[in-house]
Amino acid sequence: MKKGKRQHTAEFKAKVAIEALKEVLTSAEMASKFEVHPTQVAKWKRQLLESGAEIFSSARERREKDDEAEKDRLLKKVGQLQMEVDWLKKKLPILE
Repeated sequence: MKKGKRQHTAEFKAKVAIEALKEVLTSAEMASKFEVHPTQVAKWKRQLLESGAEIFSSARERREKDDEAEKDRLLKKVGQLQMEVDWLKKKLPILE
């Protein structure tokens, strides 16, 4: 009988990834211990290694990154609105 698709919590994934980083058990042993597929263990381990630096980045760096993304989004919106205003001025000469 097939089990449905399981949803794992972030805490569980982190626990498995940290255990995988320790390399005490083989990939197959880890998969058996946590009842997940060996490729899933490897995937979570890779994700932890790739995003580990973000955990230690300062709040200021994260805020600056978020602010830059917001600025880009707003500039794009301003450009779009400016194009709409220019188009309306062409179509409705009484606005000039």
